[in-house]
Amino acid sequence: MAESVVRVDKSALEHFVYSVFQAVGLDEEQAAIVARHLVLSNLRGIDSHGVTRVAVYVKRLECGIVSKKCNMTIAKETPSSVLINGGNGLGIVLATKGIQLAVAKAKETGIAVVGINHSNHCGMLADYTQYAAQHDCIALAATNAPSSMAPWGGRVQYFGTNPFSYGIPAGTEPDIIFDMATSVVARGKITLAQKNNQTIPIGWAITKEGEPTTDPSEALKGLVLPVGGPKGYGLAFLVDVLSGLFTGAAFGPYIGSLYKDMDKPQNVGQFFMVMRADLFEPLKDFKNRIDQMIREIREIPLAKGFAKIYLPGEIEIETMRDREAHGIPLTMEVVNELKEVGKRYNVVPHF
Repeated sequence: MAESVVRVDKSALEHFVYSVFQAVGLDEEQAAIVARHLVLSNLRGIDSHGVTRVAVYVKRLECGIVSKKCNMTIAKETPSSVLINGGNGLGIVLATKGIQLAVAKAKETGIAVVGINHSNHCGMLADYTQYAAQHDCIALAATNAPSSMAPWGGRVQYFGTNPFSYGIPAGTEPDIIFDMATSVVARGKITLAQKNNQTIPIGWAITKEGEPTTDPSEALKGLVLPVGGPKGYGLAFLVDVLSGLFTGAAFGPYIGSLYKDMDKPQNVGQFFMVMRADLFEPLKDFKNRIDQMIREIREIPLAKGFAKIYLPGEIEIETMRDREAHGIPLTMEVVNELKEVGKRYNVVPHF
C-alpha cells in the first residue's frame, strides 16, 4: 500500500464523524445517522460518498444553507404513499427516514411510494435499498443531482449523475444490492481524485472544449459522460422525472451545486418504491428462488479473462469484510482534511 494511505478503524472513524457533526449543531440522532452512513460508504468501497464529504457537509451547515434541525413534514399522504417536504435538512437524514417510512407502509399495504423534496445530497443509495432488503422488501431508489452531464448528442450539461439503486432480499445467500450512477462514473469519484492529486481514466469525462481528459480539475469544469451513451441518458431522464419532477423538487440545471452554491439550497429530490417480497408468493418460496438464481449464476462457465462472476453488490461485500478486519484506507489528503475540520470544533481524531 502506498505510504500516503493509512488504515483507520471503523469505530474510531465513526465516533470522530459523529462528534464533529454534534459539535456543528446536529442532535444526537442526526449525527449518528450521518456518521454511520458515511463510514458505511467507505466500508463498502464507495469512498467518493464516504468521509470525504464531511468537510462540504459541515461547510453548508456552517453557512446555514442546510438546516441543522430536521424540519421534515408530511406534505401529502395516502395509505400507500407519502410526499415529504424535507425542510432543507441533510439529505442522508431525510432519505433514511424516508426509506423507513416506505418500508413501514409497504408492510401494511404491500407496496409503497415515498417522495422527498427540499432535500440535499443523500449519499450512497445502497444504504437505503439495503435497509428495505433486510426487512424482506424489494426496493427501488433514485435521487437526482446537480447538472454535470449533457443529454446524448449535446455539449451543454443538463442532467446530473442521477443514480439509482435496487435491493432484493435473499434467503441464505447475501441480499442483492445494486447501486449505480447513470454517468460512466459518479462525479464524486472525480472530486476525490482531484483532492488526492490523482489522474482519472480516459472515458470518465470530457473538458469544456469536448476533449477527453485524465485531469480531474478539467473534468470537473467539463462534462461527465453517460454510461452506455444514449442508454445512460435515458436512465438519467427517468431518474430526474421520478425524483425531481414527480416529487416537486428541482430538476436538471435548477438543482443547487453541493460544492459551489453556498447561498442557494439544492432542493434535491429522492424517490423510493418499496414492495413486500411476499406480495405475489410466499416469502420462503421467493427467497429460495432468489438463492437458486444466485447459485446458478455462480456456476456459469467463465468467459476468457475472468476469475469469478460477481453478483450485484458482491464486490462491496468483499470490500466491507476486508475493511472491517484491516481498517478503512484513507489518503493523507482526506485524513488531513478531517483533522482540520475536527480542529475547528476541538474534536480530536484517534487515528
